[in-house]
Amino acid sequence: MAKTKSLSVILNGIITENPTFVLMLGMCPTLATTSSAMNGLGMGVATMFVLICSNIVISLIKNLIPDMVRIPSFIVVIAGFVTILQLLMQAYVPALYASLGIFIPLIVVNCIVLGRAEAVAAKQGVWHSALDGVGIGLGFTLGLTILGSIREILGTGKIFGFTLFPENYGALLFILAPGAFIVLGYLIALKNKIQK
Repeated sequence: MAKTKSLSVILNGIITENPTFVLMLGMCPTLATTSSAMNGLGMGVATMFVLICSNIVISLIKNLIPDMVRIPSFIVVIAGFVTILQLLMQAYVPALYASLGIFIPLIVVNCIVLGRAEAVAAKQGVWHSALDGVGIGLGFTLGLTILGSIREILGTGKIFGFTLFPENYGALLFILAPGAFIVLGYLIALKNKIQK
């Protein structure tokens, strides 16, 4: 029974409340960082790390925080984990860190992270909050990786650095911002069609 409930919390974040295709949250990093599959995967995993860690800590300290400073306290917790993430990325994956640029520090104000802190971590126990972070994080990572993969294939003929067809046949439009909107729109339509 507990295993089924845990799985349903995770699947909720991946399918039912997918941040990219259903909730439409975090659109700035979604559209800006997904010019390649690796960037999409990197941004998704980075956000998932912050989601899981901040959900756990907020769930642990929620009863100690006065109501009038609840949101600023959540932001401080989230900012702490984003700082840890930045330092780790600079040390171990500097190329990805440079590629994602300003969008890593902006995880602090990402609607997904703050929204889950307020909607779930502040109201649920540690285990449920951690699972929610995993589910929403996986959903976001999946969305960004799919979006980045399609844009990279259509724009450069590559995926994760592997060449599928010569770059001359790619369409630059898909690497640029309008391509992100086009691909995202089609992916949301496809998701809605499949779900119905």
